[in-house]
This record gives sequence, C-alpha cells and structure tokens, in this order.
Amino acid sequence: MAGFRSLARQVRDPGSDTALRRYSLRKCLERFAPYGHRATWDHLCRRHRFGPEDRELDPGRLVAALEELEEARAVWLAYEEEFAARRRREKHGGLRRPGALDDWHRRTWGGNGVARCDDPALHPSEPLAEVLRRLITALQSAPGERCPVCAGPRIEWRPDLDDEPWFGPVCGDCGVVVPRAVLTAGALARARETVPRLASVA
Repeated sequence: MAGFRSLARQVRDPGSDTALRRYSLRKCLERFAPYGHRATWDHLCRRHRFGPEDRELDPGRLVAALEELEEARAVWLAYEEEFAARRRREKHGGLRRPGALDDWHRRTWGGNGVARCDDPALHPSEPLAEVLRRLITALQSAPGERCPVCAGPRIEWRPDLDDEPWFGPVCGDCGVVVPRAVLTAGALARARETVPRLASVA
C-alpha cells in the first residue's frame, strides 16, 4: 500500500495521466484528511476550483491542492511529535492515566478527522493548515466558550454523528466537531440544551 509521500509524487508526476494524478490525490486523503475524507475532498475542490468528478483538469490545480494538504500535514505531524514527547514526560513522572485530550487524540492519530466535519458540504473555508493551527492553539490553551476554529458562538450538541465519537459538540457555523476538551463546562452544558426534546405521547 502506497504511503502519503509516494502518492504525492504520483500527483506531481507530469508524465502520468491527469485522471491517475487526480486518483492519487484522492488516495492521499486515505492517509491524511483533517475534515474526514469526503469533507476534505469537497474543501480542496472548492478552494482550487475543480469539480469533484472532473477527470480532465488543470494539473496545476491538483498540485496546488496537494501543496495545501502537505502544509496541513506538516503542521499536524509537528503537533503529534510534541504530543508524544509530552506523554513520555508525563509517564516518566508517574502520570499513566490519559486525560480527555488524550482520548480525543487517540481517535485522530495520523490526522484523519482532526477537525472532522460531519456534513461533507459544511466545513471551514480557510486553508487547512490555518484551521489546524487554530485547533492546536486551542488544545494547548485553557478551555473556551466558542468554536476554536472560527470563533463562532453556535455550539450545538449532536447525538447522531456519522463517525466516532458518535455524539458531541458541533460548530453550527463552520461544521467542525469540536473536541470537548477545548470547551468550558458551561459551553458544553449550553450545547447539550440544543438537543431537541422528544414529544410526550401521553
């Protein structure tokens, strides 16, 4: 199975068929897709102006999309290195039990779904690397009241997410599933109030 870097070389290969280069870019998302596969593909298509099903498109747009993805991946890999070093220090100091942040990180190891968007058509429009930098800053800071990605105030509790964690806070503005560890207890409580109540049959 080809790795991310090998697939990236195929995307850049001017001797390859454009459809194959596009296919290789799609395969890159199986290795790294910050919003989830479908939402990340939708994001790249919109930002670099090519259709999701285009087979014959400007190779320059494919390469530009790849470069955006690579920059975001570099940001995430640097964070993962820092995270692993911190966990080693904590274990050395006797702290064996992981916290809430570690539980979230376990589900996103490798960068898939780091800033998951449950709705593939609703995601941040900023460059992927910028979105990840904002999220990482929030992960390393005290919990806040707003979405760490867009600063939107509309945090909604969704009980029916398509992927793990299956339920949790979602930004109603940019669509990101917000890690619970970056929100205050008050923000989480207000989000839970947005869950619709079932009507009584009595």
